[in-house]
Amino acid sequence: MRSGTLTADNATEALARIADSNLVPVDLQLVGNSKGGALARLRTHYLPVPPTDLIIFTKQLNTMVRVGIPMTQALGILRDQTEQPRLKRLAGIIRDDVEGGSSLSAAAGKHPDVFSSLFCSMIEAGETSGTLPDVLDRLVYLIEHEAQVKAEIKSALRYPMIVVGALVAAFVVMVGFVIPRFVAFFDKQGLVLPLPTRICIAMSEFFTSYGLWVLLGAGIAGLMAHHYFNRTERGRLSRDRALIAMPLIGPVLVKAAMSRFASIFAILQASGVLILDALRILTETVGNAAISSEFVKVRELLEEGHGVAGPLSSSKYFPPMLINMVKIGEESGRLDEMLRHVSEHYDSEIRHTIKKMTDAIGPILIISLTVVVGFFALAIYMPMWELTEMVNKK
Repeated sequence: MRSGTLTADNATEALARIADSNLVPVDLQLVGNSKGGALARLRTHYLPVPPTDLIIFTKQLNTMVRVGIPMTQALGILRDQTEQPRLKRLAGIIRDDVEGGSSLSAAAGKHPDVFSSLFCSMIEAGETSGTLPDVLDRLVYLIEHEAQVKAEIKSALRYPMIVVGALVAAFVVMVGFVIPRFVAFFDKQGLVLPLPTRICIAMSEFFTSYGLWVLLGAGIAGLMAHHYFNRTERGRLSRDRALIAMPLIGPVLVKAAMSRFASIFAILQASGVLILDALRILTETVGNAAISSEFVKVRELLEEGHGVAGPLSSSKYFPPMLINMVKIGEESGRLDEMLRHVSEHYDSEIRHTIKKMTDAIGPILIISLTVVVGFFALAIYMPMWELTEMVNKK
């Protein structure tokens, strides 16, 4: 006879999980229930886990593992004290799975949208080699590193997005509300309208008549594009190839992918993960479908007995500096150290490239804003000037 508690969404799921543990349920009682209805379920099941919460969760787990607290007890403590709703729920589920005989990596691998394949593979390597605390240290570093790179890119894109949003809002207000009021006034005066004003009137009439259809069509097209470019392998490949080819954004994305490749590869090597397994993990976690597709060719060449540097040189995305550093690391037996240096180099390159990108985008946005504002100003004030001249002649 055994007794205990487990985390499940309902009694049916609880019974199924008990049966999966080769146990026969005798009695099942509800000892706790989350409140809040649909909103609570959204927070505990579907909302993404912020990197900062995952970092805190991993650090706390690492601390408890280092001081010798049993894994089930450590996960129980995390379940009780974690504030992030989804992690709190998953800590309880993973604890139940581990108590039932599952490994930590296998239990976490059941939730790939929170714990990535990289996270689970490194945990598995740490469990196999007996170096789980060291692996958790490297995981914390990697998650922090990834969050920092993403934050830098988002920060660089924030200003352009605000300006573009302001331009779109100004266009909608002018075409939808301002221009129609002036049109009625100009018609009463019998003015011959200049070309900018006629263009504005045509746009206003078009959006007034077909605006809802345009929005509906744009929404449907957006959903279809999202499904194709984010849900299908061919779509992701086309999207990422197009982004890499863009003049300003492409270099940032390539260098971010190189930094991610080098940092992840270095940590996997230091954690004792085999090179072929590391490339499989990188294929899933490098974050760019165009570059991930190259790892398939690299793995095939590695299986034939080639080193790492040679197959990487056959790819068009890996720069000579990275390939040479990998080659030196292979020859000297210090591949993980060389990859860490490469990652640090590309981190600084990303910051430099982002600065160049923002410096280049700034003038482009200012010119675009000037053109849009100037166009609408001409469309409104040219008829006003003509009307003023008519009044003065009279």
